[in-house]
Amino acid sequence: MPDDIMSQDEIDRLLKAFSDGSVDTSISTEAAEKKVKVYDFKRPDKFSKDQIRTLYMLHESFGRLLNTYLSTHLRTIVAVDVASVEQLTYQEFVQSMANPSVISVLSVPPLKGNIILEVSTEIAFAFIDRVFGGDGNTQMKTRTLTEIEDAVMRRFVNTAITHLKEAWSTVAPINPRLEATESNPQFTQIVPPNDMVVIVTMQMKVGEIEGMMNICIPYLVLEPIMSKLTTTFWVASSISKELNKNEVEDIRRKLERTKVPFIVEIGDVNITIREWLTLGFGDVLQLNTRVKDDLPCRIGSNIKFYCRPGTSGKKMAVQVTRVITPEEEEILKG
Repeated sequence: MPDDIMSQDEIDRLLKAFSDGSVDTSISTEAAEKKVKVYDFKRPDKFSKDQIRTLYMLHESFGRLLNTYLSTHLRTIVAVDVASVEQLTYQEFVQSMANPSVISVLSVPPLKGNIILEVSTEIAFAFIDRVFGGDGNTQMKTRTLTEIEDAVMRRFVNTAITHLKEAWSTVAPINPRLEATESNPQFTQIVPPNDMVVIVTMQMKVGEIEGMMNICIPYLVLEPIMSKLTTTFWVASSISKELNKNEVEDIRRKLERTKVPFIVEIGDVNITIREWLTLGFGDVLQLNTRVKDDLPCRIGSNIKFYCRPGTSGKKMAVQVTRVITPEEEEILKG
């Protein structure tokens, strides 16, 4: 009989020893206190804490860029902050979205696959209302967007992804493009339901309206650049991105070619509505300037120079006589 198989007599003696207490059957407290880590094979952790932290910092930069754009474009108080970055299955993300939602499917070449940019209807309607001249404090009933509203939100998404591209440039050069828009989450199956994705949730506030914007990035999209999603790499890339002399010179040349309006004010006159209605051909209006007075020159809406009118060849021209000092400019603005 093999040595590792007990005989019947050995089994009987062992059972007897258990019954009379001669064998210690207590469980070791050391084994009882041993911690067991639960692992869900349906939801494997694909992203490390350092990678989650890097994604958080990347999208903080994206939030600041988007905040600046929206504040300027909508001319109202706007706040965009990263609320959380978490990993879950794509099915869980789809089930968490409201129906209808404002969903944009983006491609991110050279990375393969698609990502999703989802904006809550509250923020979408507030943005649309501000664009159309409202105060943004709309309480519209949740519904799908009209064709005109969809066109407005496409412009918003196209601008947002340019800032997303800039924020990601420190880690990987991507070129996001809007591929499609959808309102029903069930029609946006970009990966299998059980695939892991990372969800960047951003808290947005437009005026008095608050809502969420979610960015869903599948693990399969990020897999080729996972080694770059580290805090060390992100910080090093940010430092190396500082402008060198050639880039500064390139920006200067572009600014020099920028066109701005240059307006010379010959003078002005105050008349009544009655006088204006009776004006006809040949009538003369006396301005508040004299022939020898210098005329103000405006760059945009600010007076920057004074000049004298004249001609250059067969064309009208002005000759700059002096430059406005910063102190004078402040007085003129006041």
